Amino acid sequence: MYPEATCTLDHVNTYELLVSTILSAQCTDKRVNKITPKLFKKYPTVKSMAEANIENVKSLIKTAGFYNSKSKNIINASKKIVNDFNGEIPHNIEELTTLPGVGRKTANVVLATAFNFPAIAVDTHVARISKHLGLTKSKDPIKIEKDLQRILPKEYWSIWNHIIIQHGREVCKARNPQCSICGINEFCEKYLNKLKI
Repeated sequence: MYPEATCTLDHVNTYELLVSTILSAQCTDKRVNKITPKLFKKYPTVKSMAEANIENVKSLIKTAGFYNSKSKNIINASKKIVNDFNGEIPHNIEELTTLPGVGRKTANVVLATAFNFPAIAVDTHVARISKHLGLTKSKDPIKIEKDLQRILPKEYWSIWNHIIIQHGREVCKARNPQCSICGINEFCEKYLNKLKI
């Protein structure tokens, strides 16, 4: 259904992907993509972001929501990358999650997209749709990630994020799921249970 599914956050390097993913919390990728061109023009590198003025960053990312904490996290994560990781974005989940503003979801997005490492990023779409499909019973993102890792072959882990996110945006919408036209409704526990009622 989605052969071209890919990361929808505009970025040209790992630094931009990391910052964009931090900004995308509680915010659409579309909105982030409107914000980042000006942000990256002013702060094109990890080093420049590490030295950024917080008030300037706040004004540039204001429409992303939670801009106070996001601006602080982006600057502090950049400082940590410069000071602790020689200016290089870490290549593993343990080190990535030591960065301010970086949880497992953000770390997995970076690992899968930038480093081509098999990783499952559990966002709201992945959690909701995986549950509908009966692939997990959990609400906890870490447990959902582990459940999906047990079920999905490793070579599909990274693409799963992009496919399910696109499906969630186009068909299996949270408020108005288009179950009747869904190409995978025959595998969907939620839909099949609806039919039984």
